[in-house]
Amino acid sequence: MDVIIKKPERLKGEVEIPGDKSISHRALMFGSISEGETKIFNISKSKDCISTLNCLRKLGVEIEENERFLIVKGGKIKESEDILDCGNSGTTIRLLSGILVAHPFYSVLTGDSSLRRRPMDRIIKPLLMMGGEIYGRNNNTYPPLTIIGKKLKGINFKMEIPSAQVKSCVIFATIFADGETIIEELYETRDHTERMLKYFGGKIEKEGKNIIIKGNQKLKGKEVWIPGDFSSASYFIASALIFPEAFLLIKNVGLNPTRTGFLKVIERMGGNLKILNQKEISGEPTGDIEVCYTEKLKGVEILPEEVPNIIDEIPLIAVFASVAEGKTIVKGAKELRVKESDRIKAISTELKKLGADIEEKEDGFIIEGLKKLKGARVNSWGDHRIAMCLIVASFLAEGEVIVENVDCIDISFPEFFEKFRSIGVNFITI
Repeated sequence: MDVIIKKPERLKGEVEIPGDKSISHRALMFGSISEGETKIFNISKSKDCISTLNCLRKLGVEIEENERFLIVKGGKIKESEDILDCGNSGTTIRLLSGILVAHPFYSVLTGDSSLRRRPMDRIIKPLLMMGGEIYGRNNNTYPPLTIIGKKLKGINFKMEIPSAQVKSCVIFATIFADGETIIEELYETRDHTERMLKYFGGKIEKEGKNIIIKGNQKLKGKEVWIPGDFSSASYFIASALIFPEAFLLIKNVGLNPTRTGFLKVIERMGGNLKILNQKEISGEPTGDIEVCYTEKLKGVEILPEEVPNIIDEIPLIAVFASVAEGKTIVKGAKELRVKESDRIKAISTELKKLGADIEEKEDGFIIEGLKKLKGARVNSWGDHRIAMCLIVASFLAEGEVIVENVDCIDISFPEFFEKFRSIGVNFITI
């Protein structure tokens, strides 16, 4: 599906973002390995999370759904009769591998053509160190993955790549292992897994850069309320910043400090926003974000140590940096090249079509701001985040913008068009 976007007349109102995708994956997985029932409210309906739910059901986990919540009946994982299809979801295949490598049966995990090109050696290495038996295509580099569950042992693991998925995979494996595991992080990454392990009654500590996890843990099912997805909220934040006279109140958003580096970047750029009604629910900080049009944003430099906490939002930063005053430089973001698409190349190529002055670098990009964008036909590269970034960019353009291949948005945010229509944006599908 392609969409035509004409500059809206207004961007005003309140919007509530659907449940956080990262937390939803983890709630399903923790519920499946915990004793008793876990009740989950506001779970993400993204295709990625449906992949996790379907895989768990194939592994014998009972999951009941209704309109208000979902119930996971835990503690009963068993061998699947079929291959586990993880779809487009890197979180599903990497975190689930950490669970399955410790269960005494045979599993095969695969995904779509995009997922089968994403690197898995980064999880295979620590799982082999723990005594696991796991194989991947192309010399243990890519899916499909074959796993034969073994008894594991704790390890000392120094992370070479700042990745919450790798860290979480090792944490899940350690829950079933003998001894303890110490993970040393290069840079701090999303800590949803650590928070949820503690919330489900698990033992995990942090000392400086080290995360210490006890093995052979027993967890108890819990009631989990999932806040709005911060990465999904970022498209509304960016839109209100750049659109004249815009004003949005984005309600009940997750404000985990390992996810909200994007807000710090906006603050440095001079953006107008406020955080309201802060509270903690189910171990996660949440609140409302009030954001309005900022006439003069200024360019900034983003350093490698900032990248892990803004990894999903970096292509979006490129969009509003194109109209900021001065130069914006992003370094240390090479990980973007092995996402659903090569996001550095994708956003650079497509923003140039719209008239942005962006120079692609090996590990990021350089943007000279204050350029007027123009209407053009652009392509999502089959990547949900690139598609949503280009739609936000269209609000800046003079003339009509056509974004091709936007069906991929359902991977993370199936309610995207509905939510934007509610604040004044009109989309024509072609």
